[in-house]
Amino acid sequence: MYLEIVSPEATLFSGEVTSVNVPGVNGGFEMLNNHASIISLLKEGYIKISGNMELEDAVKDKFTKGDKNTTLLKISSGTLEMKDNKIIILVD
Repeated sequence: MYLEIVSPEATLFSGEVTSVNVPGVNGGFEMLNNHASIISLLKEGYIKISGNMELEDAVKDKFTKGDKNTTLLKISSGTLEMKDNKIIILVD
């Protein structure tokens, strides 16, 4: 599935990933390939992304490596939309 993470300053990431786990306002949830369409508000926490991510040098400092093949991004809030195997996350 395709993931795009956008902040007010720049596009932080865009590319193919295996799974995305987010801190939804009603509790965390994970999205895998072919997940049902969803729109959700996000609260403060970490976005956990699984997959081979190639980050641009300008944004590498915003991400941290998790265990195995995961990458973490700390957010204060955001909005997410998933439709047709494409996730767009707007973060603060």
